[in-house]
Amino acid sequence: MNKFKKIYCRTYQTVFKIALPFLPYRKPKRLDSVNDLPQLFEEKGIKCVMLVTDASIRGLSITTPLEQTLLYHGITCIVYDKTVPNPTTTNVENARQMYIDNNCEALIGFGGGSSIDCAKAIGARIVKPNQSLAKMEGILKIHKKLPPLIAIPTTAGTGSETTLAAVITDDKTRHKYPINDFPLIPHYAVLDPEVTRTLPPTITATTGLDALTHAIEAYIGRSTTQSTRKDSLKAVKLIFKYLPRAYENGEDMKARKQMLYAAYLAGSAFTKSYVGYVHAVAHSLGGKYNTPHGLANAVLLPYVLDAYKESIYKKLHRLAIEIGISTKADTDEKGAKLFMDALRELQHKLSVGKKLPNIVEADIPELAKYADKEANPLYPVPVLMDAKELEQFYYCVMEE
Repeated sequence: MNKFKKIYCRTYQTVFKIALPFLPYRKPKRLDSVNDLPQLFEEKGIKCVMLVTDASIRGLSITTPLEQTLLYHGITCIVYDKTVPNPTTTNVENARQMYIDNNCEALIGFGGGSSIDCAKAIGARIVKPNQSLAKMEGILKIHKKLPPLIAIPTTAGTGSETTLAAVITDDKTRHKYPINDFPLIPHYAVLDPEVTRTLPPTITATTGLDALTHAIEAYIGRSTTQSTRKDSLKAVKLIFKYLPRAYENGEDMKARKQMLYAAYLAGSAFTKSYVGYVHAVAHSLGGKYNTPHGLANAVLLPYVLDAYKESIYKKLHRLAIEIGISTKADTDEKGAKLFMDALRELQHKLSVGKKLPNIVEADIPELAKYADKEANPLYPVPVLMDAKELEQFYYCVMEE
């Protein structure tokens, strides 16, 4: 990256960091079960809600207990279950029309990050009917308070239940619109391990590593706070301890519950301190090839951390101490190496590979430009890289 662009990026990030204590961040109120929702709606006088999910989750009857308990309490539940893995502008517009046509009063995002992001974007379009999602791309473009928004994550990974971010894909261009504003933070997060019970091992693994990526990128970035460092450290410790258990035995409800909490903590950390180039590259792959976001993050993470080199040794050493594989007596370089070894061992244990399918070499310059546009100057990464430098990561994970 040239000197002037570096100066611009770091100045932007410094100003943002200075402003952090004055910005209206908040954590969603945590609920332990979907059965807590009828009382919440009754207290708020809400009679009709929209449930945003996908066909797979609904087809597995995971939403059935919630739908039944709402019906039992006389609350109408309008279901939009057409959300796709990378939610699209069409998903948002169709659901928004259903919300209006049925006089809904609240939104429930039920599923992985896709359904929760879709619900956020629906809320944004409801309060800003004359502004397209394309014009909301970036930061602080919404300004208005959304309808009551409840997030029910069925994966312990995305952190969408805590964040001010939503990512929507344009149906025509396949470009992903990252939208970031404080009104997108859900008002409530329901961390119910029962809705994650049937999650397949592969999805448990990749979404868990997605949460780990959130925690690590938030921790090693240059805009951390005392609270985000604390949340990141705790999330990393919980994930290393409980993700293998949840992967090996999906019926281990303690592991499921702790992973939901870890994802919540990681989400709370990165919504303030942001992420880095792992996410920027992963988003470009998701937009172009529909690469699952958790999988992309899981595979990319060690390559990006390696590229940061000594700039993150001290922080990786601290993470190694947190998970109990290093001590303060070790050098930062040794501690960082121990952590990277543990990360690769965790990936191996979870059967996560080192490559991603479908990447076309001719697409790499364009993909890198999208990643550059998303990340710079917004993400306070340890080492700045331009589009040309970001191309290395696509080659690292491209199948030969």
